[in-house]
Amino acid sequence: MIVALGLSGGLDSAIAAALLLEAGHEVIGLTMSIYDPQYPILQASGKGCFGPGEEANLEAAKSLAKRLGIPHYVIPLQEEFTRCVLSYYRKTYLDGLTPNPCARCNGQIKFGALKSKAWELGLEFDVFATGHYVRRRWNPELGLWQLLRARDSSKDQSYFLSLLSQDQLASVLFPLGEYTKAQVRDLAKARNWDFLLQRSESQDFISTQDHLLLFDPRQLIPGEIVDWTGKVLGEHKGLIHYTIGQRKGLGVSGMPEPVFVTKIDAPNNRLVLGTQEMLFGDSLIASQMNWLSISASELPSRAKAKIRQQHQPATCSIESVGPNSIKLSFDEPQLSITPGQIVALYEEDILLGAGIIELTL
Repeated sequence: MIVALGLSGGLDSAIAAALLLEAGHEVIGLTMSIYDPQYPILQASGKGCFGPGEEANLEAAKSLAKRLGIPHYVIPLQEEFTRCVLSYYRKTYLDGLTPNPCARCNGQIKFGALKSKAWELGLEFDVFATGHYVRRRWNPELGLWQLLRARDSSKDQSYFLSLLSQDQLASVLFPLGEYTKAQVRDLAKARNWDFLLQRSESQDFISTQDHLLLFDPRQLIPGEIVDWTGKVLGEHKGLIHYTIGQRKGLGVSGMPEPVFVTKIDAPNNRLVLGTQEMLFGDSLIASQMNWLSISASELPSRAKAKIRQQHQPATCSIESVGPNSIKLSFDEPQLSITPGQIVALYEEDILLGAGIIELTL
């Protein structure tokens, strides 16, 4: 079987390639090229995918493919990335919401446009594979592929893959799903690949702390900062600078207790601050639900919900409130439920589905 592997040049994709080769597969490496130099990111200050450091990453992937003895192809996806990810990122922030560009990129670029473009370029392969720490399995009773959390819960990436489609899940392999990160590192040591153990991993969307570079300066309109009573406390620099739960960089002082961003009021261009207690919410509304591992017609009444990648899944009740929309009511109040972010629902290790948080109640 010919497997097209998303090859970043890092540790995880390298070990994924080695495992696929040892299993007897023919492997070709695909590396995305997404950076558009029109964005003036002159110096990378973070470990991000989008930035001028891409050239070094492409060289690392090329060198790794040579070491593995597999063909390697760079797939140009600047146009697709700009249209599907950057435009979404900008619009979401300007709407007063907090985007999740990594999940968007996985669903539409890494597991979508990358494969499609490779086929358009004449490359032939049977299935796609990545170095993500997740698992999948076939459920014959449901007639569906299901996405499962990785064996290594500390490295599980199912949250970021929760927007995949059933078709995408049906034609992908996850060689690292049954491994812990420590085991992957041991596999690299056994192969004397110490150079991979020292290479930093991409952790962010953009390789700079200043995401203003992605916006038209004319879109950064100052407005009022108010407290929960409507009292004006100061002026914000543009709503794209802020997210729910933020405490630092608010530019207000003299408050009797610490204050946080509790609401982003985009229609009125206002930033609302409140106490930490006000950040807790009992329920939320999520829309654009993607029921990946179960039938949308047979929703469970209870599940565990994850409202961000580092969030401990919290038990909740599920209620349908409209076409492709649900209400989640938590057993315990949750901190900083953030509109625009993804909420992923789990039953044990199975990722049932996910949607976009629209509203905190």
